Amino acid sequence: MKRLVVVWVAASACTGPTTDDDTVQDTEPAWPEPDAWGPTHGPGAPRIAFDEADLFEACAYLQGDPTRSADHHNLVVMYDGYVLMPWAPEDGIKRLDWEACGMDAPPTPEAPGDVADCEGVFGGGITFWDFSDPCAPTKVGEGWTPWMRESHAIGLSTVAGRTYAAVDFLAYDGSGGVGFWDITDVTAPVWVSQVAVPNHHYPDSYTRLTLSTFWQGPYVFASTASNGVFVIDASDPLNPTVADQITFEGIHVAGTFHVWGNTAMSSSAGISRTILMDVSDPLDAQPIFGGTFDTRNSEGRIAPYYFANVGSHWGLYAHSPAGGGGPLVYDLTDPEVPTLVAAATNDRGEGGYIFQHGDFLFEGESTFGTVYDFSDPSAPTAIGEFALQGDLDTVTPLGNVAVLSVDERSNPGQASSVVPWATEPDAIPPHAGMTSPHDGAVNQAVTSRIGVVFDEMVEPVSVFAGSFRVRADDGEHVEGSFNVQENIVNFTPAAPLREGVTYTVTIPSGGIVDLSGNPVDAETTFGFTVAGTRAVDTDAATP
Repeated sequence: MKRLVVVWVAASACTGPTTDDDTVQDTEPAWPEPDAWGPTHGPGAPRIAFDEADLFEACAYLQGDPTRSADHHNLVVMYDGYVLMPWAPEDGIKRLDWEACGMDAPPTPEAPGDVADCEGVFGGGITFWDFSDPCAPTKVGEGWTPWMRESHAIGLSTVAGRTYAAVDFLAYDGSGGVGFWDITDVTAPVWVSQVAVPNHHYPDSYTRLTLSTFWQGPYVFASTASNGVFVIDASDPLNPTVADQITFEGIHVAGTFHVWGNTAMSSSAGISRTILMDVSDPLDAQPIFGGTFDTRNSEGRIAPYYFANVGSHWGLYAHSPAGGGGPLVYDLTDPEVPTLVAAATNDRGEGGYIFQHGDFLFEGESTFGTVYDFSDPSAPTAIGEFALQGDLDTVTPLGNVAVLSVDERSNPGQASSVVPWATEPDAIPPHAGMTSPHDGAVNQAVTSRIGVVFDEMVEPVSVFAGSFRVRADDGEHVEGSFNVQENIVNFTPAAPLREGVTYTVTIPSGGIVDLSGNPVDAETTFGFTVAGTRAVDTDAATP
């Protein structure tokens, strides 16, 4: 469920031409053109049409290394025009029979022994696909590691010129935390590091282990169920360390931690609680007043959900009581007053994971998948169903096709299928929704980051200084780095913001694109002011 830091160093204030009296005139540095980021190396989401008879019928299946894969899949994401598919069982390496493999002791990351030569299904990997023809996808590259378990979200970041993916890590003894792939070369992804978090223990599947990761700036937020959320310092992905632990009062099973700017949503796994947080200081996260609530149905009764997501202005929940499902939708525009917008009911389903794609919602319902018309957010309406043998929890939209994934009971080699759901290629651009800080916000922290939630997934490499511009009111171009995870774009300033200064954020048209290559078609601008008093240069003010 859930996707890159492109580091750009702003041009320093340049000087204009010298006049006849040798006076130097200052001119503001120019922004890069909004579309100067690309193109992607891969083709992106499909750009082919389908017949009506093709819709909701599988046209291809995706499989990882057939000698290693456990046919246990979850979401897919896209990076640089290629589909990134993780494949790893829930128990990872723990199904390895190390004694039958002739090993003297259970393997560890520090002493793996001959684990790579052992037969059997264990560990996991990632595969990159070319979706030029989604019904005949081409494998571009693949990597395997013994230390990966099923991942419900993937954080992406580029650090010092190399790109990394953060996933769930599991060791044979049940310890674990977060692991890192180097995906700079998509033809040969390599597992490069891992960091264990305290009190991690498998097989406590919903109690004490990593369930998802989210990457913003130097930090990876790892949701670890009853252990809360660990903040991992990944400024050096080859040597990640635990920097902090976020704990919660009362019962909360931390399943996901979505972050946009200074705001985070900690959603549960399998219960009804949501906690909206102020993360303007990532190492001192605090609950937002009024932002802790239980999801409820249209009759006001508490309604548990399996997993959650964010999209546009919404908190999106896959309702999961026994014998029922459907999306729950909350308006999170004001995090102090989260408001129920819709509670659609699907009596035959039991929610898994949920994604927004413009005017549509896609939800895995365990025994089937559903696409909902979301053009009226107050009344999501089912318009089509997907089928795949197994526990169908995940339906990920990629243009006019969806990738269905099951995490158990699949037919051999068919844990993920490609299914057309619309006849025409996606031609609708992405649209910006919630921002943090919000437009007109004051008293913001000098440690603020800036986030925007789009209404569909966007291509990570299309986000850079020309397509996401941050400027101080005195003309300074703010240096920083970017993260994109699925449909959330984050900007982390390279240095603390200045007290008392107002900053303007502009997303120009023609820059950021969705997975199908459609650029934003309307400029988005918002501003906020940092707390404190602006420093005055007394020397410059003296006549």
